[in-house]
Amino acid sequence: MLQSRFFRWCLRIICILLILYLGTKVSFIFRPLVSLVNLLLIPVMLAGFFYYLLRPLIKWLDKLGLHRKWSVPLLFIITAALLVFGGIWVWPPLREQIESFIDQAPEIADDLTRQVNSFMENDMVNGVIPQQSELWTRASEYMNNFITGASDYMTRVVSFVSSFVIVIATAPILLFYMLKEGGKLQPRLEAMIPRRYRAEGGEALEEIDEALSSYIVSRVVVNVALGVFMYIGFLIIDLPYSLLLTLVSIVLNFIPYIGALLATVPVVIVALIESPMMALWSVIIIFIAQQIQDNVVSPLIYGKSLAMHPVTVVALLLVGGDLAGIVGMLLIIPMYMVVRIIAKHAYKIWKRSKESGTIEIAGSKHDVEV
Repeated sequence: MLQSRFFRWCLRIICILLILYLGTKVSFIFRPLVSLVNLLLIPVMLAGFFYYLLRPLIKWLDKLGLHRKWSVPLLFIITAALLVFGGIWVWPPLREQIESFIDQAPEIADDLTRQVNSFMENDMVNGVIPQQSELWTRASEYMNNFITGASDYMTRVVSFVSSFVIVIATAPILLFYMLKEGGKLQPRLEAMIPRRYRAEGGEALEEIDEALSSYIVSRVVVNVALGVFMYIGFLIIDLPYSLLLTLVSIVLNFIPYIGALLATVPVVIVALIESPMMALWSVIIIFIAQQIQDNVVSPLIYGKSLAMHPVTVVALLLVGGDLAGIVGMLLIIPMYMVVRIIAKHAYKIWKRSKESGTIEIAGSKHDVEV
């Protein structure tokens, strides 16, 4: 019994659960580590994001014979200059829109309530749903819940953007060293892998690197193109807070499938305050921009680079959103890609070791028979 595989696996599971249980009893020991991780999460995420965006340029400068001690500072200077010139044009109206939005948030909620009540009191709506009916009561409750949820959602989005701006100052420092020392990271990680698994581990690291690079670069290009189309449309219909809403939409559209819906909510809310017709035109503009993105831009950039079933993606996004909100939804897909690649190569190693063990046993049996 003690030698059975089932018993050994049960002991391992019991030990793991016991360790986790004891860890909960001394959680105060891990609080500084958790605080450090929470503090560094967004800066590291930003640095890694821009690392994969700028790395192709660094590699191109390497081919030209420019050493990294010069190419990285040069790229930083050029990027900083572009950000300064872009900030001169973008930041003043963006700051004005953010401040105006925060100041007028209560009025926006009141205006939205009036618009919804006006819509519900429309003669055509009353003809379909009488005011004294139970359906009318439920519809009113749903609309009130929607308004409350929409206001909270908009507040969370603005809070997320504000926190994003606060921590952005530490990301350039991390990015500088990642670009400068990036070529040394993979060999160091490979050196930590046991020698007999090093070849498979190296392949896994290369695959992870390529997958993350392809995912980030392609989604940036596609989402920026979508943002340009949406911004032009918003300017045409004179939508308030058009620049702010476009930037929020670009960030949220990094979330596959659900991101497009999340990005539509604040646009429709702001447009509905102006008029129902503007809300309709906003939805039409978003729909047209997303169709151009899906049918023209995306096939040219990456096609089906995720190679994941939509149900899997939606399930992962729900889990990520429940664990860490918008940040969790942004991180869950790349994390899943990394875990899937590691699991695939770990299974290859396990299968190879099992086959080699079977061959050795078969060979020993043959020797005995001879």
